[in-house]
Amino acid sequence: MRILLDTHIFCWWFYEPKKLSPTTLEIMRDAERVFVSSASIWEVAIKTRLGKMNADPEELEQLLEAAGFTELPVFARHAVRVADLPMHHGDPFDRLLVAQAVYEQLNLVTTDANLKQYTELVIQV
Repeated sequence: MRILLDTHIFCWWFYEPKKLSPTTLEIMRDAERVFVSSASIWEVAIKTRLGKMNADPEELEQLLEAAGFTELPVFARHAVRVADLPMHHGDPFDRLLVAQAVYEQLNLVTTDANLKQYTELVIQV
């Protein structure tokens, strides 16, 4: 299985690993490939600047590859797919992650139950 991590799980991997459930760790360990969207780094940069998050986007960029994760760039084809999504969720970052997962046929690993409404590709942990 190829997976895409949501931003929280990606950050928890490095900053708060105790928040990762055994199920999450098993999914990550067993994954054929683990992707992290460049949108997650963008989200961290914005939310850190706004004081809503305490993380270092520059450090996360460097740690991403060192951890064996694969960066998934945001392409125009992903952005276009956001327009096709129903408004189950208002967060633009989460909506982009769903669009990327659908387009690239990746399982999106998230703690957000609302995202399951979009596709069977979402794995809520």
